[in-house]
Amino acid sequence: MGRKIVIIGGVAGGASAAARLRRWNEEDEIIMFERGEHVSFANCGLPYYIGGTIHAREKLFLQTPQGIRERFNIDVRVLTEVIEIDREQKLIHFRDVMTGKKGAQPYDMVVLSPGARPMIPDIPGLNEATNLFTLRNIPDTDVIKAYVDEKHPRHATVIGGGFIGLEMAENLRERGLAVTIIDQGEQLLHPLDPEMARLVEQHMKLNGVEVHLKEGVAAFADQGTRLRLASGGMLRTDLVILAIGVVPENELAKQSGLKLGFRGAIQVNAQLQTSDPAIYAVGDAIQVKDRNHGFATMVSLAWGANRQGRLVADHMNGQAISYDGALGTSVIKTFALTAASTGNNEKTLLRLGVPYKAVHIHPASHAGYYPGASPISMKLLFNPETGMIYGAQAVGADGVDKRIDVIATAIRGHLGVRELADIELAYAPPYSSAKDPVNMAGYVASNIMDGLVHTMQWHEVDDFYCTGGVIIDVRDEVELQAGVIPGSIHIPLAELRGRMSEIPHDQEIAVSCQVGLRGYIAARMLTQYGYRVRNVDGGYKTYSVMAERNSDSDLPIGSEKDEEAKDGSGVPSRVGEEFVGPHTEPTLLDACGLQCPGPILKVYEAVKAMEEGQKLEVTATDFGFARDIEAWCLKTGNTLESLGVSHDKVKAVVRKTDQGRRFLK
Repeated sequence: MGRKIVIIGGVAGGASAAARLRRWNEEDEIIMFERGEHVSFANCGLPYYIGGTIHAREKLFLQTPQGIRERFNIDVRVLTEVIEIDREQKLIHFRDVMTGKKGAQPYDMVVLSPGARPMIPDIPGLNEATNLFTLRNIPDTDVIKAYVDEKHPRHATVIGGGFIGLEMAENLRERGLAVTIIDQGEQLLHPLDPEMARLVEQHMKLNGVEVHLKEGVAAFADQGTRLRLASGGMLRTDLVILAIGVVPENELAKQSGLKLGFRGAIQVNAQLQTSDPAIYAVGDAIQVKDRNHGFATMVSLAWGANRQGRLVADHMNGQAISYDGALGTSVIKTFALTAASTGNNEKTLLRLGVPYKAVHIHPASHAGYYPGASPISMKLLFNPETGMIYGAQAVGADGVDKRIDVIATAIRGHLGVRELADIELAYAPPYSSAKDPVNMAGYVASNIMDGLVHTMQWHEVDDFYCTGGVIIDVRDEVELQAGVIPGSIHIPLAELRGRMSEIPHDQEIAVSCQVGLRGYIAARMLTQYGYRVRNVDGGYKTYSVMAERNSDSDLPIGSEKDEEAKDGSGVPSRVGEEFVGPHTEPTLLDACGLQCPGPILKVYEAVKAMEEGQKLEVTATDFGFARDIEAWCLKTGNTLESLGVSHDKVKAVVRKTDQGRRFLK
């Protein structure tokens, strides 16, 4: 005789459990309760429907209640809320949300899949705001899209700089709105470390999104159209998206006497059973453990919910299963940039007091000579004694997801950093390089483990110099025009052997190049001549990202004034001073596929050959070029006429000035 299995909540976890249970056993009676109207929909696709990337609403539905009934013979009861679990009598009490009619359902086993709900802070005026929305489900999506379609707001404020916040910011910007992100933290995307998140922040600004960090909303006024900021300022807005995080839907579990844990999440064992063995729980509502270090956490991501739903069904049918924790592997698209991570970040390792080393590399997504190559900024964290991989992060326009997926697989398979260098990955020029970025990360980490090089992190550089340390920049002279580490001494790598008399033997030396490779060569050379040397990890490219964070030279940001100055891509232009002279078409320079400092070197050569007043239009696939060209123009005195993004590439127009002519002589 079959069992009565009740599933409370659909979408990823509940629907996966239901389908797997039926494939295991045709005799069980499976009843699914869903408080909403939809049991299986693509909640990760909701922002893209609002933004217009997904055109058809019906594509968001993975399965309909009728489809589940017909295919799996499951009793699906939508618009039905479970209000009580009587564990002694093994009864589920429910209520029809439309009619209020109540009923009871006996059970043998229960799967709780209630999910998580948006966090709503207690802010004065919030409840009176008529333009404020959260995004969790299809009804939320319909309301937001209708508001944008019918009210035609010009400005949106997104409160929260996490996954949902950034995806909504991008999609509202794609709809033509000016967008401001407000976040109380010091960075966007907290799974990333700050120097990696900073790349995303720069890219959001490059696409016209205004970003206010270390900022909050103190009060809502005028029904949400005016926001009083914690810093004292006032922001006018037409639309507010609240996306500051989620909290587990734990009311039913709490009322039923089930044990709760981290941040109120439902406690489960390795078999995903709650404190009542007859009740399982999956998805965003449960407490999981960190796969590397075992501490309690919450991971509100789709993969875990789907996997847990399947495992629960297996365990209910006698299989020996164990859910051993989460790495939190995640990826996000922000305009033309992708950011991804897996495992522990540096902030977590510092909090745990775990010994670790970090390496930063900036390889190309594929062979540079094949069109379309773009740089990837990668960070790898590992145990310097054992080589255990703790985590990795990557940001770039292409190839980011597959590199993080490979490293996530390596962590799951208990491979160390030395094995990363030994993984044989597919190669052809359109897809990778003969030494894949994953291999390169393994090589660099192995060099540290082998004692071939000691490194200095970006956040250690300034203190090192201020305490009397000597920093040698081994880049070529023209590269310095895009910026230098303050106080560094310039000795090009090619001249280093012949100028060692200039380097003190009695002090520790730091060497720096653009991305770390030439610095490593210089460090090896100096070490073998008896110097104590550290290489600045990731080179000037990593250092400069954070060194410029508090500068006043941020890229243009979205505001109401943006409507008056936009280029063809809808991105605000940065316009230099007016030049009075004959109109000439700009010279075109294609720097796509070149890695930093390649584009700047090409710009230097082209502008040097131009006449005063002539313009150069540069296109690059390296989004870091936006920062470089701004610094280069500031250094050389040439005018940056415009800077923006067009067709997922950086486009800059530079006009040669008399000051620039004299500088470049």
